[in-house]
Amino acid sequence: MKQGTLYVVATPIGNLADMSPRAVSVLEQVDLIAAEDTRHSQYLMAHFAIRTPMTPYHDHNETQQTPVLIEKLRTGASIALVSDAGTPLLSDPGYRLVNAAHEAGIKVNPLPGPCAAVAALSAAGLATDRFLFAGFAPSKSTARKHFFEEFSQQTATLVFYESSHRIVESLQDMQTVFGGDRLVLLAREISKTFETLHRADIASLCDWVKADSNQQKGEFVLVVQGAIKQAAGTAVDTGAVLAILLEELPLKQASALAARITGEKKNLVYKMALSLAAPDN
Repeated sequence: MKQGTLYVVATPIGNLADMSPRAVSVLEQVDLIAAEDTRHSQYLMAHFAIRTPMTPYHDHNETQQTPVLIEKLRTGASIALVSDAGTPLLSDPGYRLVNAAHEAGIKVNPLPGPCAAVAALSAAGLATDRFLFAGFAPSKSTARKHFFEEFSQQTATLVFYESSHRIVESLQDMQTVFGGDRLVLLAREISKTFETLHRADIASLCDWVKADSNQQKGEFVLVVQGAIKQAAGTAVDTGAVLAILLEELPLKQASALAARITGEKKNLVYKMALSLAAPDN
């Protein structure tokens, strides 16, 4: 018996006119649609008069649903995987199913289309020869700052997702770790009615968002300029040095020693130490 095909189908992130004719055709013709949220996807299917049966496939049922869907594919059914919006697997469920399909020798066919990260990157005016997609930062401030520290010396352009609940706090932590001078493009509600693209240095952007509650609503992509490449042997990660010293020394002593090691100004290092040592928000 001929095996089916797993289609990975990108869907609009806001504007339904971004739906490709090929995506509509595939969704009409497959035997089953595996959707992150069937209630959400139902609106999309209704708009395009797609009547294909749907089944939920999300973070909480991936383990149970994956073998069920793989068996359907083995026996000839074709399945389309869709997320709530955009390209599946980018900060969305689906990894287990696609991986299992490859392991089972089942054909995987991607249908390219909307992606918030790529759309924001294309409009940022920052280097695109190398970029790193990092997804969502942790929800707690201390963990989030440590997360940003991982990328503080990364020279590639950085792409993060963030929600309305944490956008201000994330920008503040980003400023603490990256400094206030790096350029950032904030892309809010891409392709939707209240789409906003605003580019500024981190410090100015943080002030701009805090001053306007309307800019704190919606879904966000943050495209961050990479670190300036240092000459070999000269780059010193102040945050990493501080994190190590704070494990062994009092805050004042750790910040003073870190300033001596890195050559940074004492008051800036002390402020960074206060932030790193602060309890979770």
